[in-house]
Amino acid sequence: MVIGKADLVTSKGPTVIASTLHAVAILLKQAQNWDWFINLCASDYPLTPQDDILHIFSFLPRDLNFVEHTSDLGWKEFQRVRPIIIDPGFYHSKRSGVFWAKEKRSVPASFKIFIGSSSVVLTRSFLEFCIWGWDNLPRTLLMYYTNFLLSPEGYFHTLLCNHKDFQNTTVNHDLHYIRWDDPQKQNPMNLTLEHFDDMVQSGAIFAHGFGKDDGVLDKIDTDILRRSNGQLTPGGWCVGTSGVIKPSGSSKRLEKLVVNLLDSENFRSRQCK
Repeated sequence: MVIGKADLVTSKGPTVIASTLHAVAILLKQAQNWDWFINLCASDYPLTPQDDILHIFSFLPRDLNFVEHTSDLGWKEFQRVRPIIIDPGFYHSKRSGVFWAKEKRSVPASFKIFIGSSSVVLTRSFLEFCIWGWDNLPRTLLMYYTNFLLSPEGYFHTLLCNHKDFQNTTVNHDLHYIRWDDPQKQNPMNLTLEHFDDMVQSGAIFAHGFGKDDGVLDKIDTDILRRSNGQLTPGGWCVGTSGVIKPSGSSKRLEKLVVNLLDSENFRSRQCK
Protein backbone atom coordinates (compact mmCIF):
# COMPACT_ATOMS: atom_id res chain seq x y z
CA MET A 1 0.00 0.00 0.00
CA VAL A 2 2.94 2.36 0.65
CA ILE A 3 5.94 1.00 -1.22
CA GLY A 4 3.91 0.46 -4.40
CA LYS A 5 3.56 4.23 -4.80
CA ALA A 6 6.50 5.42 -2.75
CA ASP A 7 7.20 9.12 -2.25
CA LEU A 8 10.54 10.69 -3.15
CA VAL A 9 12.44 11.24 0.10
CA THR A 10 15.46 13.44 0.83
CA SER A 11 17.20 11.94 3.85
CA LYS A 12 17.82 15.23 5.69
CA GLY A 13 14.71 17.03 4.49
CA PRO A 14 11.06 17.31 5.52
CA THR A 15 9.97 14.85 2.81
CA VAL A 16 10.74 12.22 5.49
CA ILE A 17 7.93 13.59 7.67
CA ALA A 18 5.67 14.02 4.63
CA SER A 19 6.20 10.37 3.68
CA THR A 20 5.62 9.22 7.27
CA LEU A 21 2.35 11.15 7.53
CA HIS A 22 1.30 9.75 4.14
CA ALA A 23 1.89 6.23 5.48
CA VAL A 24 -0.09 7.01 8.64
CA ALA A 25 -3.00 8.33 6.58
CA ILE A 26 -3.05 5.10 4.57
CA LEU A 27 -2.89 3.03 7.76
CA LEU A 28 -5.80 4.94 9.30
CA LYS A 29 -7.84 4.34 6.17
CA GLN A 30 -6.97 0.69 5.59
CA ALA A 31 -6.58 -0.79 9.09
CA GLN A 32 -8.87 -0.39 12.08
CA ASN A 33 -7.34 -2.54 14.81
CA TRP A 34 -4.07 -0.93 15.88
CA ASP A 35 -2.92 1.18 18.82
CA TRP A 36 0.66 2.33 18.16
CA PHE A 37 2.70 3.33 15.13
CA ILE A 38 6.44 2.57 15.20
CA ASN A 39 8.63 4.22 12.58
CA LEU A 40 11.72 2.26 11.56
CA CYS A 41 14.64 2.77 9.19
CA ALA A 42 16.89 0.32 7.38
CA SER A 43 19.47 0.52 10.20
CA ASP A 44 17.02 -0.69 12.88
CA TYR A 45 16.88 -4.32 14.00
CA PRO A 46 14.60 -5.93 16.61
CA LEU A 47 16.02 -6.82 20.02
CA THR A 48 12.73 -8.13 21.40
CA PRO A 49 10.52 -10.92 20.00
CA GLN A 50 7.24 -9.74 18.53
CA ASP A 51 5.12 -11.59 21.07
CA ASP A 52 7.07 -9.98 23.94
CA ILE A 53 6.33 -6.51 22.55
CA LEU A 54 2.63 -7.30 22.16
CA HIS A 55 2.48 -8.86 25.62
CA ILE A 56 4.02 -5.90 27.47
CA PHE A 57 2.22 -3.24 25.44
CA SER A 58 -1.12 -4.95 26.09
CA PHE A 59 -0.82 -3.81 29.73
CA LEU A 60 -0.05 -0.17 28.90
CA PRO A 61 -2.52 2.72 28.66
CA ARG A 62 -3.26 3.33 24.99
CA ASP A 63 -2.38 7.03 25.25
CA LEU A 64 1.38 6.77 25.93
CA ASN A 65 3.71 8.21 23.27
CA PHE A 66 7.34 7.09 23.50
CA VAL A 67 9.42 10.02 22.24
CA GLU A 68 12.89 11.02 23.43
CA HIS A 69 12.72 14.82 23.70
CA THR A 70 14.15 17.96 25.26
CA SER A 71 13.72 21.74 24.94
CA ASP A 72 17.45 22.24 25.64
CA LEU A 73 18.48 22.96 22.06
CA GLY A 74 22.19 23.39 22.72
CA TRP A 75 24.31 23.24 19.55
CA LYS A 76 21.26 22.13 17.57
CA GLU A 77 19.80 25.64 17.79
CA PHE A 78 22.38 26.81 15.26
CA GLN A 79 22.65 23.58 13.23
CA ARG A 80 18.96 22.55 13.15
CA VAL A 81 16.59 25.32 14.23
CA ARG A 82 18.01 28.54 12.76
CA PRO A 83 19.12 27.32 9.28
CA ILE A 84 16.57 27.43 6.45
CA ILE A 85 16.65 24.63 3.88
CA ILE A 86 14.68 23.70 0.78
CA ASP A 87 13.88 20.04 0.17
CA PRO A 88 14.06 19.36 -3.61
CA GLY A 89 12.05 16.17 -3.08
CA PHE A 90 8.90 18.31 -3.00
CA TYR A 91 9.61 19.77 -6.44
CA HIS A 92 11.81 17.43 -8.50
CA SER A 93 11.51 13.83 -9.66
CA LYS A 94 15.20 13.01 -9.03
CA ARG A 95 16.79 12.64 -5.63
CA SER A 96 19.39 15.17 -4.48
CA GLY A 97 20.57 16.84 -1.29
CA VAL A 98 18.82 19.73 0.43
CA PHE A 99 19.43 23.34 -0.65
CA TRP A 100 20.67 25.80 2.00
CA ALA A 101 19.40 29.38 2.21
CA LYS A 102 21.83 32.13 3.17
CA GLU A 103 19.40 33.61 5.66
CA LYS A 104 18.90 32.38 9.22
CA ARG A 105 15.69 32.59 11.26
CA SER A 106 15.00 33.22 14.91
CA VAL A 107 13.60 30.69 17.35
CA PRO A 108 9.77 30.92 17.17
CA ALA A 109 7.89 32.65 19.97
CA SER A 110 4.38 31.21 19.35
CA PHE A 111 5.42 27.67 20.26
CA LYS A 112 8.34 25.98 22.01
CA ILE A 113 10.76 23.85 20.00
CA PHE A 114 11.51 20.33 21.22
CA ILE A 115 14.10 18.04 19.67
CA GLY A 116 15.22 14.46 20.15
CA SER A 117 15.51 11.08 18.50
CA SER A 118 13.84 10.55 15.12
CA SER A 119 12.67 7.11 16.34
CA VAL A 120 9.18 7.30 17.85
CA VAL A 121 6.34 5.08 19.08
CA LEU A 122 3.15 7.08 18.64
CA THR A 123 -0.47 6.41 19.59
CA ARG A 124 -3.34 6.16 17.17
CA SER A 125 -5.19 9.01 18.90
CA PHE A 126 -2.24 11.38 18.52
CA LEU A 127 -1.72 10.45 14.87
CA GLU A 128 -5.40 11.00 14.14
CA PHE A 129 -4.84 14.51 15.50
CA CYS A 130 -1.78 14.91 13.24
CA ILE A 131 -3.72 13.87 10.12
CA TRP A 132 -7.16 15.34 10.79
CA GLY A 133 -5.97 18.30 12.89
CA TRP A 134 -9.06 19.59 14.67
CA ASP A 135 -7.13 22.76 15.48
CA ASN A 136 -4.43 24.66 13.61
CA LEU A 137 -1.35 23.48 15.50
CA PRO A 138 -0.50 20.44 13.29
CA ARG A 139 -0.78 22.59 10.15
CA THR A 140 1.19 25.46 11.69
CA LEU A 141 4.05 23.17 12.70
CA LEU A 142 3.96 21.35 9.38
CA MET A 143 4.52 24.65 7.59
CA TYR A 144 7.34 25.55 9.97
CA TYR A 145 9.07 22.18 9.57
CA THR A 146 8.82 22.37 5.77
CA ASN A 147 12.14 24.26 5.89
CA PHE A 148 13.69 22.43 8.85
CA LEU A 149 16.82 20.28 8.62
CA LEU A 150 16.18 16.72 9.88
CA SER A 151 12.54 17.45 10.71
CA PRO A 152 11.91 13.91 12.12
CA GLU A 153 14.02 15.00 15.10
CA GLY A 154 11.51 17.66 16.06
CA TYR A 155 8.09 17.65 14.40
CA PHE A 156 6.25 15.07 16.51
CA HIS A 157 8.13 16.12 19.65
CA THR A 158 7.15 19.78 19.28
CA LEU A 159 3.54 18.97 18.43
CA LEU A 160 3.14 16.66 21.42
CA CYS A 161 4.65 19.09 23.91
CA ASN A 162 2.80 22.19 22.70
CA HIS A 163 -0.71 20.74 22.91
CA LYS A 164 -2.49 20.44 26.23
CA ASP A 165 -4.24 17.19 25.25
CA PHE A 166 -0.99 15.33 24.56
CA GLN A 167 1.85 16.92 26.55
CA ASN A 168 1.14 14.66 29.54
CA THR A 169 1.19 11.49 27.40
CA THR A 170 4.92 11.57 26.60
CA VAL A 171 7.39 8.98 27.84
CA ASN A 172 10.91 10.35 27.40
CA HIS A 173 12.47 7.33 25.70
CA ASP A 174 12.44 6.02 22.12
CA LEU A 175 12.76 2.31 23.11
CA HIS A 176 15.87 2.03 20.91
CA TYR A 177 19.43 1.03 21.82
CA ILE A 178 22.06 3.21 20.15
CA ARG A 179 25.68 4.20 20.74
CA TRP A 180 27.23 7.38 19.39
CA ASP A 181 30.75 7.80 18.06
CA ASP A 182 31.09 11.50 18.93
CA PRO A 183 29.97 13.78 21.77
CA GLN A 184 27.54 15.71 19.57
CA LYS A 185 25.61 12.54 18.71
CA GLN A 186 25.71 13.02 14.97
CA ASN A 187 26.68 9.54 13.81
CA PRO A 188 25.58 6.22 15.33
CA MET A 189 28.29 3.69 16.02
CA ASN A 190 28.10 0.33 14.26
CA LEU A 191 27.00 -2.23 16.85
CA THR A 192 29.05 -5.43 17.07
CA LEU A 193 29.27 -8.58 19.18
CA GLU A 194 31.03 -6.69 21.97
CA HIS A 195 27.83 -4.64 22.45
CA PHE A 196 25.52 -7.67 22.52
CA ASP A 197 25.15 -8.01 26.30
CA ASP A 198 24.50 -4.30 26.77
CA MET A 199 21.91 -4.35 24.00
CA VAL A 200 20.06 -7.27 25.53
CA GLN A 201 20.10 -5.90 29.07
CA SER A 202 18.85 -2.49 27.93
CA GLY A 203 15.34 -3.89 27.41
CA ALA A 204 15.01 -1.88 24.18
CA ILE A 205 12.76 -3.25 21.47
CA PHE A 206 15.07 -2.17 18.64
CA ALA A 207 18.75 -1.36 18.14
CA HIS A 208 20.06 1.15 15.61
CA GLY A 209 23.29 1.00 13.61
CA PHE A 210 24.79 -2.24 12.28
CA GLY A 211 27.48 -3.08 9.78
CA LYS A 212 26.40 -5.08 6.74
CA ASP A 213 26.06 -8.81 7.55
CA ASP A 214 27.70 -8.33 10.95
CA GLY A 215 27.83 -11.48 13.08
CA VAL A 216 25.91 -9.80 15.89
CA LEU A 217 22.76 -9.97 13.73
CA ASP A 218 23.05 -13.76 13.56
CA LYS A 219 23.45 -13.91 17.33
CA ILE A 220 20.35 -11.74 17.83
CA ASP A 221 18.43 -14.04 15.46
CA THR A 222 19.54 -17.20 17.28
CA ASP A 223 19.63 -16.15 20.93
CA ILE A 224 16.75 -13.65 21.10
CA LEU A 225 14.40 -13.90 18.12
CA ARG A 226 14.66 -17.69 17.59
CA ARG A 227 14.89 -17.04 13.85
CA SER A 228 16.79 -19.45 11.62
CA ASN A 229 17.70 -20.08 7.99
CA GLY A 230 16.34 -16.77 6.74
CA GLN A 231 12.81 -17.64 7.89
CA LEU A 232 10.25 -15.31 9.45
CA THR A 233 10.69 -14.62 13.13
CA PRO A 234 8.30 -16.83 15.16
CA GLY A 235 5.44 -14.86 16.67
CA GLY A 236 1.70 -14.71 17.14
CA TRP A 237 1.25 -11.87 14.67
CA CYS A 238 3.14 -13.46 11.75
CA VAL A 239 1.23 -14.40 8.62
CA GLY A 240 -0.01 -17.96 8.73
CA THR A 241 0.18 -18.41 12.50
CA SER A 242 -2.65 -19.02 14.92
CA GLY A 243 -2.55 -15.50 16.34
CA VAL A 244 -1.78 -16.77 19.87
CA ILE A 245 0.70 -14.56 21.74
CA LYS A 246 3.44 -16.56 23.46
CA PRO A 247 5.82 -14.23 25.31
CA SER A 248 9.28 -15.52 26.19
CA GLY A 249 11.32 -14.99 29.32
CA SER A 250 13.01 -12.02 27.67
CA SER A 251 9.78 -10.02 28.01
CA LYS A 252 10.92 -9.36 31.59
CA ARG A 253 13.67 -7.08 30.26
CA LEU A 254 11.18 -4.91 28.38
CA GLU A 255 8.87 -4.97 31.39
CA LYS A 256 11.70 -3.74 33.62
CA LEU A 257 12.48 -0.88 31.22
CA VAL A 258 8.84 0.21 30.95
CA VAL A 259 8.25 0.03 34.70
CA ASN A 260 11.32 2.19 35.27
CA LEU A 261 10.19 4.73 32.66
CA LEU A 262 6.73 4.96 34.23
CA ASP A 263 8.04 5.23 37.79
CA SER A 264 6.72 8.35 39.49
CA GLU A 265 10.23 9.78 39.84
CA ASN A 266 10.98 9.44 36.11
CA PHE A 267 7.69 9.82 34.27
CA ARG A 268 6.22 13.29 35.01
CA SER A 269 9.53 14.94 35.83
CA ARG A 270 10.88 14.26 32.31
CA GLN A 271 7.81 15.25 30.31
CA CYS A 272 8.25 18.16 27.89
CA LYS A 273 11.09 19.79 29.84
